[in-house]
Amino acid sequence: MTDSNAAVRMQFVVEIARRLHQYGTSAPRLEDAIDAVSARLGLSCHSLSTPTSILFSFTGRGREANALAEVTQVIRVAPGADDLRNLSLVNEIADRVTDGSIGVEEGFRRLAEIRDRPSTLRRVLETLSFGIAAIAVEAVLEGSAADLVAASLIGTLVGMIVVMGESRPRLKPAVEAICALIATFLATLASVQFAPLHLNSVVLASLIVLFPGLTLTTAVRELSTQHLVSGMARFAGAMTTLVKLAFGTVVANQLCAVLQLVPPPASSLPVASWVQWLALICGCFSFAVLFRAARRDVFLVAGAAMLGFLITYYGGRASTSQFGVFLAGLSMAGLGNIYARFVGRPGSLVRVPGIIMLVPGSVGFKTLSLLAQREVFPGIDMAVSLVAILACLVAGLLFGDLLVPSRRIL
Repeated sequence: MTDSNAAVRMQFVVEIARRLHQYGTSAPRLEDAIDAVSARLGLSCHSLSTPTSILFSFTGRGREANALAEVTQVIRVAPGADDLRNLSLVNEIADRVTDGSIGVEEGFRRLAEIRDRPSTLRRVLETLSFGIAAIAVEAVLEGSAADLVAASLIGTLVGMIVVMGESRPRLKPAVEAICALIATFLATLASVQFAPLHLNSVVLASLIVLFPGLTLTTAVRELSTQHLVSGMARFAGAMTTLVKLAFGTVVANQLCAVLQLVPPPASSLPVASWVQWLALICGCFSFAVLFRAARRDVFLVAGAAMLGFLITYYGGRASTSQFGVFLAGLSMAGLGNIYARFVGRPGSLVRVPGIIMLVPGSVGFKTLSLLAQREVFPGIDMAVSLVAILACLVAGLLFGDLLVPSRRIL
């Protein structure tokens, strides 16, 4: 690159890494992307990524080696969240700069144009998507019509609280506990005052978007690839989120007991199968909104989520549920790599939504809830199920990458 000096190129690598981290890239893929972009820009970089920081150590190549010697930089970052639209934009800019189509200065300008804060319409759609996702999960759990209505209303309220918490730093750390408390209390109150509900499934469905199942899966995958620092930090963050959710639920249960809100047993029949499938399809489109996919990628993301669920469902019926999870993980990892290889865009557009219905966040929530209620043996049994699902899913992802290696980092 002749249009920028080494310092500007290093700054570009740092900005690309910060953006990729912000939009949900895992440590192995982020470090590989940093190394690849640095090499194409004539730099040598050793990097270390964690959920809250990135460390860069640059050394020069050839004639620049004496001038650069060694430059070390550390940046503090917040844990990233999946944003498939912006991830694709950053990936495209990095490709254009490294292949010489545009200069580094033009790359900086395009990165600055990427909009981080969603529009008001996008926030409204995300809020509604919490309720739609809740309906989908409740339908999969074979809830009744009353369960679906309650889950959708409470899920939408949870979405409103989450969206409000994003712009309020003092509220954000307690959002999960507040949402769990409100969801459990409202579900119990509705079951007493209006119609008997299956409380456990309604609460689970209402909070489904907050469960850190994808984070847990990423953490175990990072540990399995020897990215120990990032894996342990991410695992601790996921467990903290689960603890806050379980704590909110336990407090709500105690509050209901004090107020003598004792819900009657639910005996209503599940909704018709066609309603379940319709709710599932709508839920897949809600995940496209929650992952902030671009308009042109909405059907791709929703289709990947549906395909991942179908493979799990029919694979589990043919063998065991664990085999279905393994088969879906393998298939979605392979399909993501094929998409990245032939289309030239991030495989995350297929891989991430493809496993969202498989991740065991709800199982982890049930485990901690049972342990908090001193139901030790059921909690241990649920924890074993959590480990089994995580192991099968991560093994499927690793085998998928092995069978269909990608020519692209993301």
